[in-house]
Amino acid sequence: MNDQRHPTPITAPDHGSAARLLSERARKTPDRPILAERHGDTWTPITAAETLARVRGIAKGFVAAGLAPGAHVAILSRTRLEWTLVDFAVWTAGLVSIPVYETSSPDQVRWILSDSEAVAIVVEQEEHARRVASIAPDLPHLGQHWTIDGGGLDDLTRLGEDVTDAELDARTADVHGHDDATIIYTSGTTGRPKGCVLRHDNFTATVEGASEAMPEVVADDASTLLFIPLAHVFARFIAAMSISAGVLVGHEPDTKDLMHAVSTFKPSFLLAVPRVFEKIYNSAEQKAELGGRGKVFRAAARTAVAHSEALAAGKVPLGLALRFKLSDRLVYAKLRDAMGGRVRYAVSGSAPLSPRLSHFFRSVGVLILEGYGLTETTAPATVNRAAELRIGSVGRALPGVEIRIADDDEILIRGVDVFDRYWRNDEATAAAKPDGWFHTGDLGRLDPDGILTVTGRAKELIVTASGKNVAPAPLEDGIREHPLVGQVVVVGEGKPFVAALVTLDREMLGGWCETRGITPALSAHEAAYDERVHQAVQEAIDAANQRVSRAESVRSFTILDTELTEASGHLTPKLTIKRPVILKDFAADVEHIYSGSKVQTTATPVVEPERRKNRA
Repeated sequence: MNDQRHPTPITAPDHGSAARLLSERARKTPDRPILAERHGDTWTPITAAETLARVRGIAKGFVAAGLAPGAHVAILSRTRLEWTLVDFAVWTAGLVSIPVYETSSPDQVRWILSDSEAVAIVVEQEEHARRVASIAPDLPHLGQHWTIDGGGLDDLTRLGEDVTDAELDARTADVHGHDDATIIYTSGTTGRPKGCVLRHDNFTATVEGASEAMPEVVADDASTLLFIPLAHVFARFIAAMSISAGVLVGHEPDTKDLMHAVSTFKPSFLLAVPRVFEKIYNSAEQKAELGGRGKVFRAAARTAVAHSEALAAGKVPLGLALRFKLSDRLVYAKLRDAMGGRVRYAVSGSAPLSPRLSHFFRSVGVLILEGYGLTETTAPATVNRAAELRIGSVGRALPGVEIRIADDDEILIRGVDVFDRYWRNDEATAAAKPDGWFHTGDLGRLDPDGILTVTGRAKELIVTASGKNVAPAPLEDGIREHPLVGQVVVVGEGKPFVAALVTLDREMLGGWCETRGITPALSAHEAAYDERVHQAVQEAIDAANQRVSRAESVRSFTILDTELTEASGHLTPKLTIKRPVILKDFAADVEHIYSGSKVQTTATPVVEPERRKNRA
């Protein structure tokens, strides 16, 4: 075993409800702006005292609505100011929040609301309310709901006007650190999301530790713009840490408007998944190309990477320093301006970040602090420190966290950030924490300085470039329901969208052709490139996509003109796929799917007959 332990005690003190992160900030600096509400290109600041008053008003509404202490309240909304207000109101009223992704399918919403036994829900829009209403007959526990855009929060505030401060304070005071704060549902390999129970002390202790590890990020003049889903523990943690530290927080629900929002809000740090950095880089390169300055941009990008690598090595040659200075004036400064002009730090997680991008942005002037964590660790377990950045690693453990590398290289975690249990799933809890350590399913190594590098994933769970967790098995099973489909391998680890490799069932192919009057019957090779076959496979994929959210759906696919068999080494004796072997053997096919492809709203085939004919 290889241990890395921080000297801070592992047992966290009982600080009570995580709602104190806001109340203490309001007590310390009541007039300090901590939230900003967008009106067009203008951001209106909201002080800590004003924020607390709005939160308490909503919380009193929950009490007046008859929600008992410990009751479960779901939140289904995009990332917006009201999400954060409701979250803290839930905690203030002594309730437990159940976040639901806005992109979740009705089946997913049904499962989460049913399994969590949510008694109430706050939704953003009327469309969300209709989605919930369509499944309400299957949800006997669900009673009340409020719609943000329909004035639901104002209704709640009016409802709670007769609830006294003392009554609300008593509800908050009755909450202890070991009590449930939230249940976050995470994708599993079985396809049924598991409810991960995080306690109040998971949030308070992790916020304290991360603030200690990243003092530059949460400095007095810091501000950040949240745009990744608050249903994701990563954004939720950053919101809590920022409010606790007095960081000014803005919200942007529409990622299509992200760069404009960034330019008007002017954050000092960003929370983002790798896909965002890829988009910023690609957009900048495309803009340079359209302006006839593509060569200049690419040369500057090479200089940026070389300069950052030289900094890491401890010496920057004079020629490189001069090229860097020129590139800064021609390219980097403009990119900084496009990001608002104040961004100095970014916190990245949820999926691996390309070292090339990290080097590039460091030279631009944005230090990306990559960390590692999961829902089960309240987001970060490790993070790179600004003073000791190790690009390609995920840094060292946060205070109060222990990292251990098992004999099989699996990353094990123990500490103040580790979840309590899976909701109503003792078997899964025991499997995840068999010996008091959380077994992450990820692989890694620790260097002598305690710096963690993630080397792979033991689990088959796919994490896309946007940080979305995707369980491949349910998609694969659904697509294989079509008689023409033989095997399916869903791919997308670290990629911008989910795709699939598909093989055909050769025994079924002849009959399929016959029933459609296709004579003579197509050979397996011909079928792999036939438009009618592609249409059939697309229909199978579209049907499977109906069972998952948009972010999890298969957006592109390719049909292999070969079989996956036990003899070829691609199937086990039980005829289950050997995913690592397949991904290695068909790496070129996977890369071809993503090379220059744009994300589609429905699955689209990718074929290149001549390349495959010559692939021997």
